[in-house]
Amino acid sequence: MCAGPAFSIGKARTGSSKARRHASISGSSGTYASRLMDPISVAVSRGSFVESLHLVHAVAVQKGAVVAEAGDPALLTSLRSSAKPFQALPLVRSRDDLDDVDIAIASASHRAEPEQIEAVRRLLAKAPATENDLEVGLQVGRPPQPIYHNCSGKHAGMLATCRAQGWPTEGYRLAGHRLQDEILAEIAAASDVEPGELETGVDGCGVVCFALPLERVAFMFSRLESRERGGRVAAAMRAHPQLIGGAGQPDTELMRGLPGWIAKGGAEALFCAAGPDGLGIALKTQDGGYRALRPAIASFLARLGHELGPGFARVALRNSRGEEVGELAAQP
Repeated sequence: MCAGPAFSIGKARTGSSKARRHASISGSSGTYASRLMDPISVAVSRGSFVESLHLVHAVAVQKGAVVAEAGDPALLTSLRSSAKPFQALPLVRSRDDLDDVDIAIASASHRAEPEQIEAVRRLLAKAPATENDLEVGLQVGRPPQPIYHNCSGKHAGMLATCRAQGWPTEGYRLAGHRLQDEILAEIAAASDVEPGELETGVDGCGVVCFALPLERVAFMFSRLESRERGGRVAAAMRAHPQLIGGAGQPDTELMRGLPGWIAKGGAEALFCAAGPDGLGIALKTQDGGYRALRPAIASFLARLGHELGPGFARVALRNSRGEEVGELAAQP
C-alpha cells in the first residue's frame, strides 16, 4: 500500500462511453493518463503512530473530459442519495408552483432539523399529499414517523410529481412506475450511458438506485446545470445549503465555504460536487468510511486550486473525555 496518493492533473482524456465503463481505461498517445493512479490515502493517527488507513478514489471532469484523478475512475459506484438533484428534475419540470425551499428539500438528505421538517410538510401540502402517503419507511434513531426519515423530502417531491402528472401515487418508489422510468431516463441521459447499461438496485429508503463508474458520476455533476431545469435545482441548493444536509454535514459546509458550488453526499461515503466553472468531482471511500471524506475532499480540491477550511483538511480524533488524541488527514 502506498504511503500517499499518486495524483495526476494533466491533459484531458477522452474516449467512448463504453470504454469509460471499464477499469482498463487507457489513454492513447498524448492523452491525459495511460494508467490509473493510486487512491488518496487518509491516515488515522493516534499519538505518534498511524492506526488505520482509508483509501479514497476521486475524479474530476470538466467539459466532458477527465482533468484529474486519484485511484480508479472506473470504480462502479452506487449513486445513492447523491442522485437526488437529478431525481428532483422531473418534479421541477412538472410544476410551476415550487420555490427554492421546495426544490432544495426534494434534493436533500436532511437531519430532521426543525427547518427541514417544516420544508417537507410544506412540500407535502403543496403536492397535495399527507405523511401517510410517504413510502419511505422509518429511520433508526429518529422519531417513528416517516417524515423524519432523511429521504422524506425526496419522497415528498416524488409524490408532488405524481400528483402533477396524474400518475398513481401508490408504489411511486418501485421499478416499473412511470416516475421511476422517467428518473432512470434522466440518469442515463445525464451520465451519457445507455439506459440498458445502467446497474440498478434498491436504495435504503426503498426507491430505485443506480450504479455508474465514478467518472460518469463526476460527469453528471459537471453538467447538472445544462440539463433542462437543472439550473433551477442548482440555484435552490446554493440558496439553501442548510436544507441539503444540515449542521456539520460536508455537503452543507462545502457550499458555505466555496460560494457558487453545489454538493451532495451519498451513502457508503460518496461525495459529489460541482463548481460554477463546470468542474464536477466525485469521491468514494473504498471501505465506505465517512470519516475519511473531509480530508480527502480537502486534499483533492486543493490540488485543483480550491482551498477549504482547516475543519476539512484535518479532523481531530478525541477520546471519551473530549481530549484530542490524534487526527485524520490525507497523506502528502
